[in-house]
Amino acid sequence: MRRDNIVLVGFMGAGKSVCGRLLARRLGRCLVETDDMIVAREGRSIPEIFHDAGEERFRQLEAEALEALKLKSGEIIATGGGLPCREGRMELLRELSYELSRRLEAAPLLCDGAMGTLLYARGVSLDACFDVLNLNNPRLIQSIHADYIAAGADCIETNTFGANRFKLAVHGLDGQVREINRRGVALARDVRESSGRDVLVLGSIGPLGKYLAPLGTVTAEDARAAFREQAEALLEGGVDAFVVETFSDLEEVALAVMAIRSVTDVPIVAQMAFTDDGVTFTGRPAAEVARSLRALPLQALGANCSVGSSTLYEVLEQLHAEAGGLPLAIQPNAGLPSRIGERLIYLSSPAYMAEYAERMVDAGARLIGGCCGTTPQHIAAMREVLDRKRPIQPGTRRATVTVRPVTASASPGLHVARPATVLGRKLAAGEFVVTVELDPPRGHTAEKLVQGAKLLRERGVDIVDINDGSLGRVRMAVLPTALLVRDATGLDINMHFTCRDRNLMGIQGDLLGAHALDVRNILAMTGDPPRAGDYADATAVFDVDGVGLIEIIRRMNEGHDATGSSIGEPTSFCVGAALNPAAEDVAREIDRFHRKVEAGARWVQTQPVYDLELLDRFLDRAGGSPVPVVVGILPLHSARHAEFLHNEVPGITIPDAVRRRLREAGDGALRVGIEMAQELVRSVRARYAGAYLMPSFGRFEVVAEVLDAIR
Repeated sequence: MRRDNIVLVGFMGAGKSVCGRLLARRLGRCLVETDDMIVAREGRSIPEIFHDAGEERFRQLEAEALEALKLKSGEIIATGGGLPCREGRMELLRELSYELSRRLEAAPLLCDGAMGTLLYARGVSLDACFDVLNLNNPRLIQSIHADYIAAGADCIETNTFGANRFKLAVHGLDGQVREINRRGVALARDVRESSGRDVLVLGSIGPLGKYLAPLGTVTAEDARAAFREQAEALLEGGVDAFVVETFSDLEEVALAVMAIRSVTDVPIVAQMAFTDDGVTFTGRPAAEVARSLRALPLQALGANCSVGSSTLYEVLEQLHAEAGGLPLAIQPNAGLPSRIGERLIYLSSPAYMAEYAERMVDAGARLIGGCCGTTPQHIAAMREVLDRKRPIQPGTRRATVTVRPVTASASPGLHVARPATVLGRKLAAGEFVVTVELDPPRGHTAEKLVQGAKLLRERGVDIVDINDGSLGRVRMAVLPTALLVRDATGLDINMHFTCRDRNLMGIQGDLLGAHALDVRNILAMTGDPPRAGDYADATAVFDVDGVGLIEIIRRMNEGHDATGSSIGEPTSFCVGAALNPAAEDVAREIDRFHRKVEAGARWVQTQPVYDLELLDRFLDRAGGSPVPVVVGILPLHSARHAEFLHNEVPGITIPDAVRRRLREAGDGALRVGIEMAQELVRSVRARYAGAYLMPSFGRFEVVAEVLDAIR
């Protein structure tokens, strides 16, 4: 094997695939799994190879796959898989301490709520196959996972409750058991990764949907084979634990548990369904259920579905007395359903279920969640209860969870609320905005810039704009400059962001990084081409322009990247757009202005303006502005300065009268320039939303003097 390959070796379920995917994504490499090579070559699954030909044959195939990979270079290679069936291997696995078990010992955990309820609310028919949506509509499934994580769930269940061969056969999908289950795990894990939260992924396994013999036609061996097939696929996907749920028959749940145990020692939570009389649908009381389940190799036992919180609370009390110290899991419905028109409505409110969640924890429950009818709103309410019972350590305080009503066509819309930025708050309140532009330094020292920012802060400025490589010149990157200024002064940052130097992936990565660092005001711009600056031969990217950039940010604020994939928690950027009222092609600029606003710009910020009548005419021709307009003002230092800007800098037009006034002022041109800027600021304050001041030559004291006009 070449030295620049990374080789991961581990038993089935050890996490090779998960670690490999993460490494490949982080390092920009490809992941190759010998198990996948073997399956593709043999045309059958790994368990089938073990069953039909034995482990010796599997290891031979694995050796051949590794031989074929010797010529590979720069790859992530995962091998050493197969089933953990060699003598002593199960004992080794049992010595591992699984995360679910550790966390159940530490504190009560919060599971998610209903999957089917939300799918139905979002337009999926009740008689549709929910499980195949993992393949056909993955974004819908991921949006539900993301909403539950945003609500505060510690565990999410895969959308695989009915993904066994018998239930899938009803829809002609029994040949896709492995694909549907593996994909279900991948969707949940991807959302978990993008959320940035340490959430456990539980592989959901439900009943077969057919009676066991002698009442039905499914033999015990058939049942074991079906459960084993599903468990193997979930295990290959990388679940953290299994939840065997909504079972009515103790014999069937035992078959499911032992089928899982035949392939892995990953933790199992087993949950039975009870009637409103407190017995299973086969007539078994809760105490008997607890005694039967505790004899199985489980990590937790409990009850879910069928009935609401009050009934399952009574069931919990009976389970607790006979559970033998095993952790208890309780996930009630949101009451009993009522049919209103064509819809099923569950009536238990989030507050009601949260109250019972608290009582259930007091009664001994360690895993709390919800089943049919529960939504992210219910889970968010339960989260608040659990957090009150388990004080959060300093430095790990949760953000506020805001909930909007569920509609049939939209996500439940939970998001972690962030306070508005200073700029966003001022614009929303109609306060006059004053912001001053700061150019990043050309070297690696920002001391002069920081001192200038402190001067502006003393003069009453609370927002500064940080430029992003304007005029195509090399300077310190915009984000670190913004952080240096903010951390030294406390000023709110409006970060300029251009499309010139970043491809589509880089744009999104930098935006996510900015948001994580709480830099959330973005002035979205296309950017000056390199030919306008010192690096005429440098390659410009421009995968998107300013309009496209605003659209990307809008999607991030809705929780998606440019392709529509989930990014986890939605961002809360306040995005503005650039406007050039002196553009040569006014019709094109007006069209782009409208498109920017439609894409999501919350305000526009103009190039330097020296004639407000020009801006007035532009906006009149555009039909007015539906968003606030912040007017750019660049104080002029001399007649030569004015001529340079007018004739050599794109996007700046200075009227003849202004340039003439500076020429006539001679040595007093700077004073005249300051006075003209002050006059302009006063006029802007009477007619527009704000002023955007741009100091030339690093002369912050000039801008500070201009600001005296509005103090």
